[in-house]
Amino acid sequence: MRAQSRRVATQPQANAPAKNSAADTMFPSKKTAANAPADKAAAAASADASAASASGAASVLACRGLVRFLGRDENRTHVLRGVDFDAAAGQTHAVVGPSGCGKSSLLYLLGLLDRPDEGEVFIAGKPMARASDDARTAARNAHLGFVFQFHFLLPEFTAAENVILPMRKRGELGEGAMNKRALALLEAVGLGEKAGRLATHLSGGEQQRVAIARSLANEPPVILADEPTGNLDAKNSAIVFDLLARLAREHGIAVVMVTHNPELANRCDRVLRMLDGQFLKS
Repeated sequence: MRAQSRRVATQPQANAPAKNSAADTMFPSKKTAANAPADKAAAAASADASAASASGAASVLACRGLVRFLGRDENRTHVLRGVDFDAAAGQTHAVVGPSGCGKSSLLYLLGLLDRPDEGEVFIAGKPMARASDDARTAARNAHLGFVFQFHFLLPEFTAAENVILPMRKRGELGEGAMNKRALALLEAVGLGEKAGRLATHLSGGEQQRVAIARSLANEPPVILADEPTGNLDAKNSAIVFDLLARLAREHGIAVVMVTHNPELANRCDRVLRMLDGQFLKS
């Protein structure tokens, strides 16, 4: 079913001047395309894009016909009932609904942390629902960042060491490059001066901002956030949301957030209302 659309975020112009800030080092590998295609090529590309969109292959993250059951026999519950969804780059998406309606189950399927009984999940256009565990792990590390209600920082590690963990797992950067990137990410979330502090010596709001920096460690095009402000007060909730919205707007990240906070949901570019395992019609 089609999700409710609230407003469309303005995309940055391809020739816009680069900003000189700590955040500029967060996604160094992303480049804008040069030279517009000819009219015929553009028309063909548009037709191809329409077909890809219908299949879910055009979005950075999409799903088609997701069905999920939990439990067995008399305890078997129909959690998701044929869910379709597309995450748009540069936009914030709020998934809202009563407890038990399937929000978190959907997020876990989109994050390749669970497998659907039916349907497909597309990451960067590639079907992943039935891919091997190794392929799903590689796709998760390369394309997805996670922020949960509980920050899950390692208490014996510093803020910078926690941010480095996903980079170390991926194994593509040297020690110096990982430290440089971790510091840049912490500066981008306003914690550059606290990079050397243990996680236990940070406030709750600061810990969640470290968790956001950690989610960006491998330059993912998608951030999945499950109640990211659930344990924060109103002030820190607003800070965390503003940070996620800025990342989406300035770096073209698709942010998909499950939340029970109506004020934050209404500030998102799209609000998707779920009930009994389905998105409600707009």
